[in-house]
Amino acid sequence: MSLLLSIIVLGVLGFLSGVLGGIIGFGTTILLVPPLIYFYGPVATIPVIAIIAIIANVSRIFLWWHEIRWRVCFVYGVPSIPGVFLGANTLVSLNEKFLEVMLGVFILCLIPIRRWMRAQKFYLRLWHMSILGLCIGFLTGIVATTGALSTPFFLAFGLSKGAFLGTEAAGSLGISITKSIVFHRLGVVDQTIMMQGVLIGLVVLIGSYFSKKIVLRLPEKSFTQLMELVMLVSGITIIAMSAFTIKAPL
Repeated sequence: MSLLLSIIVLGVLGFLSGVLGGIIGFGTTILLVPPLIYFYGPVATIPVIAIIAIIANVSRIFLWWHEIRWRVCFVYGVPSIPGVFLGANTLVSLNEKFLEVMLGVFILCLIPIRRWMRAQKFYLRLWHMSILGLCIGFLTGIVATTGALSTPFFLAFGLSKGAFLGTEAAGSLGISITKSIVFHRLGVVDQTIMMQGVLIGLVVLIGSYFSKKIVLRLPEKSFTQLMELVMLVSGITIIAMSAFTIKAPL
């Protein structure tokens, strides 16, 4: 009964998270982390999420292939890879709970900051994205999810809708792959965890496919408002999860 319940719950949430992540570029892990921790425990959850993220990013790359800004992907993605290794190796000397609370607070603060930047017509330049990639990679090596953190900066670069979704997914693919490699080296990823990640990821993939039609019909203002709403929920969820759950070290 417990196995059947886990399959139903994770299947439904996997599909919904695939649709949500396919529309706004993040949110997949926000929906899946709590039930994964409940059914499989915190140790298995982190590498499972990394595998799901790889599949989700690949699906968005194929869906928005013709709108991807490849120079941005390269400038953002290359520095993010050493950032992941640096973050994973720094984890042992940091208070992870405190860091996640600060991350959640920062995501909440990014909502008014993004609006202010837009009002001032302030846009990021290409070299800014390399610094962003290093920082996001570092944080991803420490905490479970940072998807909402990078979003305002991609928007501040001038990307939106399909261009944002495809570019962010392609740029973040290296982060997800590197994180999985780190977990494998640490002996956290085994065949069972890989199968769980792949199966849930395939459900997420189906949800991502249905998201494209929604994105194409969604006005840009509504797209931005939805993104801010999920950022608000993400920030609050990260703070709540860090307060009420105990995560295992990488």
